[in-house]
Amino acid sequence: MSLSLTSIHRYPVKSCRGESVPELLVEPWGLSGDRRWMLVDASGAVITAREVNRLVLVDPAITPYGLVVNAPDLPELVVPVPDPAAQTPVELWESHLTAAAAGAEADAWFSKAMGRTARLVHLDDPTRRPTSPDFSEPDDRVSFADGYPLLLATEESLAALNDVVLERATDPAEPLPMTRFRPNVVVAGAPAWAEDDWRRIRIGEATFRAVKGCARCVLTTIDPETAVRGKEPIASLARVRRWDGKTWFGINLVPDTAGVTVRVGDAVEVLDAVPAGGGPIRP
Repeated sequence: MSLSLTSIHRYPVKSCRGESVPELLVEPWGLSGDRRWMLVDASGAVITAREVNRLVLVDPAITPYGLVVNAPDLPELVVPVPDPAAQTPVELWESHLTAAAAGAEADAWFSKAMGRTARLVHLDDPTRRPTSPDFSEPDDRVSFADGYPLLLATEESLAALNDVVLERATDPAEPLPMTRFRPNVVVAGAPAWAEDDWRRIRIGEATFRAVKGCARCVLTTIDPETAVRGKEPIASLARVRRWDGKTWFGINLVPDTAGVTVRVGDAVEVLDAVPAGGGPIRP
């Protein structure tokens, strides 16, 4: 089995569009620049595309000085990295921490883009946020990703899922793109769903622990090109990838070798695996 890294993605602002890049530095809390910005409401609680579907149409890009952001029917927004002294409390699921406020101009722009009041914040120090202790080590850290530093998916698993999606479709349908699942790294060369069994892998010179399968939510049902919400892929995942009342696609990774750059085309090696058939890593 010859595995390779076929694409790399980062998502500068949580729930907004991602960037596909040829290489990225692996940091302890994820790939460089991934989900270091987030939108929150007046109370500091996270706002995601689960509630505001149109967020998937917002297109941010990282610059040496901060962000450049575009969205339909709005002027381009330039956001400098905010002063880390301007901390504000934020809440992301079970995590309570602080982040730097981006300022009134960015807040007004995103509020207009979303159709509701919002604030943009930047995680200047990702060491503030630990991962879930149930599936990782005490010193593991994560940015504003849902729970873990990286998400891995395989091309073969997407192809197997699309076979089910197209078989079930009652109207003409197209295969779902990988962008529905927002992975950081995409691997090819393994049988479908083999990633369930991986426990340690190497990508290029970087090694990672596979700590948990990824239970999928309604965000995957939002078309990233139109923001229209449908039933797939959750409906098909529920037929072929259902355990413990949840649907699963992809695996969460924690880096063990920060400071290494991964590149598209890197060889991928499975260093440790369990026997097949147990499904994704889960509680």
